[in-house]
Amino acid sequence: MSSSSRRPRGAPLAKSGASPRHDSADRRQQAAPAGRRDPAAREKPSAAKAPSIKAPAIKAPSIKAPAIKVTPARKGQLHPRNPHRGRYDMAALVKASPALAAFVIKTPAGSESIDFADPVAVKALNRALLSRHYGIAHWDIPAGYLCPPIPGRADYLHYLAGLISEANGGQLPAGEHVRALDIGTGANLIYPLLGNRSFGWQMVGSDISTQAIDSARAILSANVRLKGQIEVRLQTDRTRHFAGIWGADERFDLVLCNPPFHASEADMAREAQRKWRGLDKSRQQRGNASRKGRARNAPALNFAGQAAELWCPGGEEAFVTRMIQESRNLASQCLWFTSLVAHSASLTGIRKALKRSGASEVRVIEMSQGQKVSRFVAWSYLAPDQRRQWGRDHWQGK
Repeated sequence: MSSSSRRPRGAPLAKSGASPRHDSADRRQQAAPAGRRDPAAREKPSAAKAPSIKAPAIKAPSIKAPAIKVTPARKGQLHPRNPHRGRYDMAALVKASPALAAFVIKTPAGSESIDFADPVAVKALNRALLSRHYGIAHWDIPAGYLCPPIPGRADYLHYLAGLISEANGGQLPAGEHVRALDIGTGANLIYPLLGNRSFGWQMVGSDISTQAIDSARAILSANVRLKGQIEVRLQTDRTRHFAGIWGADERFDLVLCNPPFHASEADMAREAQRKWRGLDKSRQQRGNASRKGRARNAPALNFAGQAAELWCPGGEEAFVTRMIQESRNLASQCLWFTSLVAHSASLTGIRKALKRSGASEVRVIEMSQGQKVSRFVAWSYLAPDQRRQWGRDHWQGK
């Protein structure tokens, strides 16, 4: 998707043609050490109160638990509209960000790639992707913060776009009328950046880390085109997700979240070792060498990330369960609440919490990135006719 293109108001969701299979290496770009999130938007006071917005009336939580709809993944494929399907066009990426050239290597098959075990190379690739596909000229993250794999992050957003389009007759609503909240936006600000540049959504990102918020604001300040498009808010209560950052009369069309999925620091360390072994095996199979003139010794924190980004007591299951509990107080102020769920085993407790929540509809939507299958859970307290009314009230005729 071109970073400069804009979808006309009410236009149907565009479908991109199929392209070559996604380079397996880019899917192993799980998390390199670096940081988190982008752009340059006008800062709004975190305590600012949103204007009063009419919310559709909803019924009291139903005693009957909602049926949970599961949408299987498209096996081995990113979303059809994801611009990162197929292999990376390294020549185009280097043109967009010349600094990437120093990290490009040749595989035995003769194709160009980077060493995904090198966090500096991964950050350079992210900068090039953000520049070429999203028009983000300046992006950086502090050392030790999570460096996100952009293709997978974009996939989540494309599925969310399809989800909200159901309330608009299957058409994506005009971006400037869509408001989305990213819980735990991180230092890299990646979801607000991609959501705004892909769809024109008005984004709010929250985080409990002052350093992450400072990094996100630096990204916004460095990208003038994002002025007034993205806002970041500091969550001062570490035990809350919504209270303190969600105005009394504020509404969001979407809530999204990539929760810390490990339950402890020990779990996080074991996962990092597993990823290292996977990268080493892949490198041996592909015959990837380090780029010329650089030693092959990889940094110990290649899969780095701050504790709040990677683990919390109870892991993602406890984190999302708290989101569900808090969301009940905002039932009429959001069209869809959603969260990624990394481990399928976490769904057991999350489903139980959703059955107790009084949600009108619950879905588990799977996504595929090569051999990896991920998923997100979505829940709404609005019945189908109320969701359509939401679309008419907030998107249509504007």
